[in-house]
Amino acid sequence: MNRLLDKVVIVTGGSSGIGRAIARLFAAEGAVVIVADVDEAAVEGGEPVCTVIAADGGQTRFVRCDVASAGEVGRLFAEVAATHGRIDVLVNNAAIRSGQPLLETDEALWDRVMAVNLKGPYLCARAAVHQMLTQAVVGEARGRIVNITSQHGMIAAPEDFAYGVSKGGLVYMTRQIAADYAKHHIVCNAVAPGKILTGRGGRATEPRWIAYSQARTPMPRLGAPDDVARAALFLASEEASFVNGHNLLVDGGWMAA
Repeated sequence: MNRLLDKVVIVTGGSSGIGRAIARLFAAEGAVVIVADVDEAAVEGGEPVCTVIAADGGQTRFVRCDVASAGEVGRLFAEVAATHGRIDVLVNNAAIRSGQPLLETDEALWDRVMAVNLKGPYLCARAAVHQMLTQAVVGEARGRIVNITSQHGMIAAPEDFAYGVSKGGLVYMTRQIAADYAKHHIVCNAVAPGKILTGRGGRATEPRWIAYSQARTPMPRLGAPDDVARAALFLASEEASFVNGHNLLVDGGWMAA
């Protein structure tokens, strides 16, 4: 416990799914968690995550932010820095799926997926690094960035063209930021989830995609949001003292098979 005591953390897409699990775990570990999302309501239903965290005694608040908007991202980071004096961790989690192969991916869909999944992390990382460079080194870092990528950033994402391309770009972005800013004591890593059952319905839970994921996953179960949250916690903490530019697979062995 308290691995993130008094650390100021921004989690994008933190209202639902993987982001919700990360926000809850980080708050339980002592962080001040700013949940940045376009909607406070959880896609899976239930109370807003900030309500749940506060009931558990954690420190949190919600800030509405569309990560594809440079103006909204700028306001988010300026507000957090002004209120708390520093930003210790950014978790770039916000993402959307496309659910279409190349020929069915029209320009509007492509643009929207790239805006959220790739431009969003770029805008947030840029704002985070700008702030982190002004901060004193605490432990071994001025700040840490954890990107949520995907195994489909390294192999094909069946019938999900724009999503797979966007995650591939985020894998590369992780390495580039790590290489450029390590000398400034800013650390950047990523977590690559495999098939994670978040409680959300739709295409991801269609029987054919569940069967496909089960066939690809050597372990006898699929993933849960907490599996990803625990990996993100490690990378956000001082325990990952010499880990930089890494894309940590949390996929039950998908990429090993």
